[in-house]
Amino acid sequence: MSDENKQPTVLFVCVHNAGRSQMAAGFMTSLSGGKVRVLSAGSAPKETINPIAIEAMAELGIDIAHEVPKILTTESVQESDVVITMGCGDTCPFFPGKRYEDWVLEDPAGQGIEPVRIIRDEIKRRVTELLAEII
Repeated sequence: MSDENKQPTVLFVCVHNAGRSQMAAGFMTSLSGGKVRVLSAGSAPKETINPIAIEAMAELGIDIAHEVPKILTTESVQESDVVITMGCGDTCPFFPGKRYEDWVLEDPAGQGIEPVRIIRDEIKRRVTELLAEII
């Protein structure tokens, strides 16, 4: 970050804000130790978090059960330094000067715990790499 005292803000976006983006936000919150402000949102949010995603994260001691899917807003993108999309395509507003990355990850919706663990572990790997770059 250019301003050493500024806490970076990362926004994780997926369509339903019920699986991938919630797992990524959970990892970033846990692994950053408060050094990163974390947001998550979806272009068409579900009413609740995917219970298999909750279970997979709980296996690693991260509780996302009380999170609530949120609608993606222009304001959330504007206030973020890094925007990570996970299958939301063109629905994510673009603002110059922000770092955008699209993480191609399988959607955990409708999948059992085994495939969701694989998705979770890939998300953790990517969050760990991103964290090392931004703080």
